[in-house]
Amino acid sequence: MWKAAEKLEAAGIIPIAHGGQAWQDNTTFESIVLSVGGAEFFNKAFVELDMAALESDTMVEAFKEFRKVTSYIDRGAPGRDWNVATAMVIKGEAAMQFMGDWAKGEFSAAGKVPGKDYYCLPFPGTEGDFTFNVDSLAMFEQRDAANTEAQMKMAELVLSTKFQDVFNMNKGSIPVRLDQDMSGFDSCAQASMETFKQGKGLVPSMAHGMSTFPAVSGAISDVATNFFNSKMGAEEAVGKLASAIRAAQ
Repeated sequence: MWKAAEKLEAAGIIPIAHGGQAWQDNTTFESIVLSVGGAEFFNKAFVELDMAALESDTMVEAFKEFRKVTSYIDRGAPGRDWNVATAMVIKGEAAMQFMGDWAKGEFSAAGKVPGKDYYCLPFPGTEGDFTFNVDSLAMFEQRDAANTEAQMKMAELVLSTKFQDVFNMNKGSIPVRLDQDMSGFDSCAQASMETFKQGKGLVPSMAHGMSTFPAVSGAISDVATNFFNSKMGAEEAVGKLASAIRAAQ
C-alpha cells in the first residue's frame, strides 16, 4: 500500500482521502491494529484490554504504521467530514479512503458502479478478517398489550427481507439476516457478506463503540488522534495508551 501511495503522490494524486476528526483517525487506527496484529491480538487489546497486548512490540509497530498515513494525506484533512473525503475519491482527486461501507452510499448517489468505477477492498493485511459495527433498534417495555403488539409488528417489518433489501441497498451496508438473498446486491456487498458469514476473524469495532465501554474507547481515541496530529513517538504512544485505559476502567 505504501509503495502504491508513493507512486500516486509522484503522479500528483492525493493517495489517501482523510478527514481529520477523532473518530476517523480511530477508524484508521483500528484497521491498522487488525492488519498488524490479527484478530486474536485485536480482541486481546480492545476487548479483553490485556495490558501485555496493549504494551507489546506489536502495538508499537501498529503505531509506526499508523504514522505513515500522515505522509499521504493532504493539508486540508483536519476537521474534514467523512463524506467530503469520500467525494475526493469519487471526483478522482484522491485514490483511496479508509472508511466503513456506509461510504458506498455516496458512490451510489453519484451514479458510480462498484467493480467499474471503484473497488471495495479489505484493508491491506486484514483479508479474511471483518470489523463489525451493528446499529441497534431498542424499544421500551409497554404496559399496554396493543402497544406491545405494535412493537412486535415493527420488529417484524424491520427484519423482513424486503426492508433489509431496501435499507441496505441504499445505505451501503449488508443485511443483518444471514439467510438474505444477496443476488440483487452489488459486488461489494456480496463480498462483504461472504467474509462476514465465514466468521474467521470477526472483531467488534473499537472505534465505533462495539468492543468496550465508552470511557475506554474514548481514552483510546484520544491517544490515537493526539498521536496522529503530533510528533509523538510510537513507544510513547503505547505508554500513554496503557495509562489512559487503566485510568478509564
